[in-house]
Amino acid sequence: MTWGESFKDEFYEITVAGLTRKLPKVKINDELAIASFVMFGDTELVERCAEHLTAKFSVSGIDYLVCPEAKAIPLIHACARNLGIDYVVIRKSVKGYMIDPITEKVESITTIGEQNLVLDKVDIDKIKGKNVAIIEDVVSTGGAIASVEKLLNKVEANVVCRAAVLLEDAGYENPDLVYLEKLPVFKPPE
Repeated sequence: MTWGESFKDEFYEITVAGLTRKLPKVKINDELAIASFVMFGDTELVERCAEHLTAKFSVSGIDYLVCPEAKAIPLIHACARNLGIDYVVIRKSVKGYMIDPITEKVESITTIGEQNLVLDKVDIDKIKGKNVAIIEDVVSTGGAIASVEKLLNKVEANVVCRAAVLLEDAGYENPDLVYLEKLPVFKPPE
């Protein structure tokens, strides 16, 4: 059995926001495996994480929350409800209904190949000159957050907070990131 095949029935147990979940270990490539954290369909986890995450915000005056599509969408909705503000979802492809969209390239360790982040003029007009907080489910290397920030800089939005439920031990180092728990990554034995 090769490295990675051994993960077929392995899980990593994590407690976040007072809830314990078993995350399947998934091989990403020959040198990396992760514990797959997907909040879709877990209402209790989404609500509890939103509550705990927004309680840790030390910044006031946030006008909008912003997240990249798609896994953070239920989380951003719950966070926005807790804070009493609206949110913008940055899409990953240009849609036919968009007016004057702008894009930024992004690479993520969990996505094969390069993707684009896209903001529509309707959303740009909402956040231009506003204080925004970036919301993510998991931050790994920070590639997605960096691309989101580049896109937000293009539209003159002011990033005042970066937040995620989990911070993976995959290389992202920014003391300004607000997060609830750390998540290990798994590498093959030497």
